[in-house]
Amino acid sequence: MKKSSAFLFFVLAILACKKDINNRNIVKDTNYSIAESYLNKNTDSAFYYFSKVTTNPKDSLQVAMAYNYMAVMQSDAGDYFGAQESLIASLNFLDDDRKTDFSCISSDYNELGLNSINLRKYNEAVDFHELAIKFSNNNSFRSMFLNNKALAYQKAGNYNASIKIYSGIISKKITSKKEYARVLSNLAKTKWLQNPNYNAAPEFLKALHIREIEKDQWGQNASYAHLSDYYEKKKPDSALMYAKKMYQIAEKLASPDDRLEALQKLIKLSPPKETKTFFKVYEKLNDSIQTARSAAKNQFALIRYETEKSKADNLVLQKDNDGKRYQIIILAFGIVLISVTGTILYKKRKQRIELQAQNTIRDNKLKTSQKVHDVVANGLYRIMSKLDNQETLKDHPIVNEIEALYEQSRDISYEIPGSKKFPFNEKISELLQSFASESTKVILVGNSAPLWEKVSEQAKNEIAHILQELMVNMGKHSQASDVVIRFEQAAQKINIYYTDNGIGIRGEIQPNNGLTNTGTRIDAIGGTITFDTKVEKGLKIKISFPVS
Repeated sequence: MKKSSAFLFFVLAILACKKDINNRNIVKDTNYSIAESYLNKNTDSAFYYFSKVTTNPKDSLQVAMAYNYMAVMQSDAGDYFGAQESLIASLNFLDDDRKTDFSCISSDYNELGLNSINLRKYNEAVDFHELAIKFSNNNSFRSMFLNNKALAYQKAGNYNASIKIYSGIISKKITSKKEYARVLSNLAKTKWLQNPNYNAAPEFLKALHIREIEKDQWGQNASYAHLSDYYEKKKPDSALMYAKKMYQIAEKLASPDDRLEALQKLIKLSPPKETKTFFKVYEKLNDSIQTARSAAKNQFALIRYETEKSKADNLVLQKDNDGKRYQIIILAFGIVLISVTGTILYKKRKQRIELQAQNTIRDNKLKTSQKVHDVVANGLYRIMSKLDNQETLKDHPIVNEIEALYEQSRDISYEIPGSKKFPFNEKISELLQSFASESTKVILVGNSAPLWEKVSEQAKNEIAHILQELMVNMGKHSQASDVVIRFEQAAQKINIYYTDNGIGIRGEIQPNNGLTNTGTRIDAIGGTITFDTKVEKGLKIKISFPVS
């Protein structure tokens, strides 16, 4: 009954996090308002506009909420890993010390717990629900989070812990009749799972009666499932009756997961003639769901990619506009200068000459460093390789001296002039975007600040040099018009995918090729670099290295 869990979380997110946004008197982002209007109507459109909110953050809580909603949609589509990624991103925009963020923090942890239950990681689910309870400042929500924690214990087979929580909830005054029925039914099921001889029927029927009075169809759906399971061996006819009722209400709710669950019960409990019919329906529905969810996962990934690409295009456009604006300012400034005295004109002209001289010196330094890399460092490296292959000279002191010279020349060749002290993702973005031009578009995907948080300074330094080497090689040789560099974290590794549509590298990578020298740097941080030269057009490179 996953759909009902997702629906419940929507309610939590809207009531809790929306209230926090209102308390902080935040002006809603236009994209955020549009996305909300598409909720429960058009998932793709809602996801698209929430994704746009995340690329242009004006308020951290709105960005966190956008990721929150995206995670619910991903989870509902069966993309649990994608949902976890969005929820972690949401938490990164929230402050544990800011009380107005607590409701959203607790909602994020609650959904992480539900995702963990769906992934059968029950111990992780318990921990997440404990955090949801810790940050919850609303008794009604705390009761729901406690119920979910008890469910995680139940799924893990720790019935004593589950019963203890359910009993604690139900012993207190629960104002919501729907919530009381939910806890009562779950408590009865857990007791029955612990002891198959336990008479859970009165409590199941009492919970169903409350849900019928309250017209709680999702709750009735859960009661029918519990009663069908309970009567399966005791009264198969009753079990079949409740399975049919579950199927009927699942159709009303348009819940494919609950229809599948009801069909499984009908296949097991029905006479042989009807079983075949139910199996065909089950098979067709299951195939349809899997196809739809695979399409949804791909669509979510495509929307995220297109949003990031649009952001990159806007940055290039903004850079061009800034350049034009700068030219206009210079022109206006020049007109003003005409009206001043000759002495001031002379001083300004002198300043421009000095600036040009500085730029010329900087360009010469860059050319010199490139020559050091191409000639001196590579030459020393070849000599070292030859000496290492000669046993009589392998441990000779001269080898160590040559190696020291090689390291010094390599460090000189990779010095980055004018390094600024700002977040590493911005440093990387500035470095890579500096290679963009009118003829070459550079697109970055996934280069976020959290990605680099646990990466060592050595690894950051080496990766910056490697990426610079790739981009210099691209600018010199590739003739590419489109360059895409995608960053991602998988488990304890960071992967960087470089793709361009240039002329590529013909044949095998030659030892004297500038790109092969990056191998020394990637080895130093325990990583790998792979060149795919067999693509039909262009070049693909994968860089992978451990986070720490």
